[in-house]
Amino acid sequence: MFKLLKKMKRREWLTAGLCGLLVLGQIYFDLRLPDYMSNLTVLMKTPGSAMADIWQTGLEMLGCTLASALLAIICGYLAAQTAAGFSYTIRENVFHQVADFGQYEMQQFSVPSLINRTTNDITQIQMLVAMGLQIMIKSPVMAIWAVIKIINKSWTLSAITAGFVAALLAMMAIVITVIVPRVRRVQKLTDNINRVSRENLTGINVVHAYNAERYQAEKFEGANDELMKTQLFNQRSLALLMPAVSLAMNALALTIYWVGASIVDQVAVADMAARISAFGDIMVFGTYATYVIMSIMMMVMIVMFFPSAQVSAGRVNEVLDAKISMHEGSSDHAPEQGTVEFRDVSFHYPASGKDVLEHISFKVNQGETIAFIGATGSGKTTLISLAARFYDATSGQVLIDGKDVKEYTFDALYDRIGYVTQKAVLFAGNIRENVLFGESRAMPTDENVQKALELAQAGEFVQKLPDGMEAPIAQGGSNVSGGQKQRLAIARALARNPEILIFDDSFSALDYKTDAALRKGLAEELDGITCMIVAQRIGTIRNAEKIIVLDEGKAVGIGTHDELMKNCPVYQKIAMSQLSAEELGA
Repeated sequence: MFKLLKKMKRREWLTAGLCGLLVLGQIYFDLRLPDYMSNLTVLMKTPGSAMADIWQTGLEMLGCTLASALLAIICGYLAAQTAAGFSYTIRENVFHQVADFGQYEMQQFSVPSLINRTTNDITQIQMLVAMGLQIMIKSPVMAIWAVIKIINKSWTLSAITAGFVAALLAMMAIVITVIVPRVRRVQKLTDNINRVSRENLTGINVVHAYNAERYQAEKFEGANDELMKTQLFNQRSLALLMPAVSLAMNALALTIYWVGASIVDQVAVADMAARISAFGDIMVFGTYATYVIMSIMMMVMIVMFFPSAQVSAGRVNEVLDAKISMHEGSSDHAPEQGTVEFRDVSFHYPASGKDVLEHISFKVNQGETIAFIGATGSGKTTLISLAARFYDATSGQVLIDGKDVKEYTFDALYDRIGYVTQKAVLFAGNIRENVLFGESRAMPTDENVQKALELAQAGEFVQKLPDGMEAPIAQGGSNVSGGQKQRLAIARALARNPEILIFDDSFSALDYKTDAALRKGLAEELDGITCMIVAQRIGTIRNAEKIIVLDEGKAVGIGTHDELMKNCPVYQKIAMSQLSAEELGA
């Protein structure tokens, strides 16, 4: 928690400091009241006291009460402002940190967990800060100040008060020790609930198609039941604290007045002034002792929030402290244009020691098309992910435009690349916003959007929509078909006006006619742009200048379609499984 507080901005620290001063002022006025009560008691018990003196003391008590209330209102406003600003800063830091995550970091944190850490966990911290600026300052200062006020009035009553306080603090320590591990478990179980719910909503069509509603319900009920039981234990344990503090406060008041009565009774009856003074001291002592217990009661409120906030702070710190595996270089310029080269590249994922790519070498020049084909799991997507620098090669070099990708700034590298993912991803908004998504060297004009849509074979269906390019796109593109989504994703890459286009099996949802028209348009309109294509269809890649056949991470064949049909058995097998002998002969 304290590690996160270091990220608080200077303005927030100043506001928090001012809030602390106001709390001290509030405590000062609160602790003046018992003294006025003592004076008022003496005035009322003393014969011949003037009514004006009683009214003056009462008005001074009212003034202290109003001053304390005013300071409390101002402090509450400042505390809320500080907590909101602090949570804004932390949420911003977490968002930017996650935005810098690569594939390796994303594997360490699940998506539901990251969402919970950005929302629920930071909200827990915000609530603790909002309450803590008032209560965590007020309760210990008030308790210490009240103890100082009463310590010399009666050692007997002071010892009794100390016993009650020690018992309450011991009980709080036990409850915290028991609850904190279970609160940490609650956060993980909440992540699990989020994951199960997300899976069910995302795959709702599959759930219906397989009559898996009952199975999904049982899975959710199991996760929900486990979370409920853990939370019930925590809440029941915390529920003991407030009644215990209330019981202790009332028991302490009774004990003080009972012992105090015997103290007053020991004073000689004839010495009325001394008896009145002793009576006033007992009243003041009881009030101050109540303030001590009230301070502990306020601490109990913090204790009820602190374990979950502490665990949340740890989870947020895990994200903020995650080491980014990839760092950008400093170069913006390159000696070549539109070239991609792999020099003896091998790669294995950080969690595995086995290479998924072994000694891959090739070069594609500007304007050429290179294709990758192979069985599922042969490493095609991993290979082009290295070109886009989603991962760094374990050994060897990946060069874009004649320079190692590690030397480029991220802006310079991705300005050169238009990447179409294997699974088309669209964002909530409209078609125009999705096509012009992100920053690029191309001008963000409607003409550029229209040209990209036409080239991606998406112009026809976009024109039929009532709003055209302004037609809305739902989150994840759920309101368009798979083929339409894929074509819009291709249009987004084309609108960037890149030097290098990377298609990761991006034609799989297109029919053969649209596939052929798209490839023809790319060949005619994008002269000088280098293409890297991962595909499963021989027809999609047979006209490429260079085809690389992958088998279990190794390049078992490199050449044109005709060359591979002569000397690559793996390619021959793939081709003959898709096309007839007549088609291959043609």
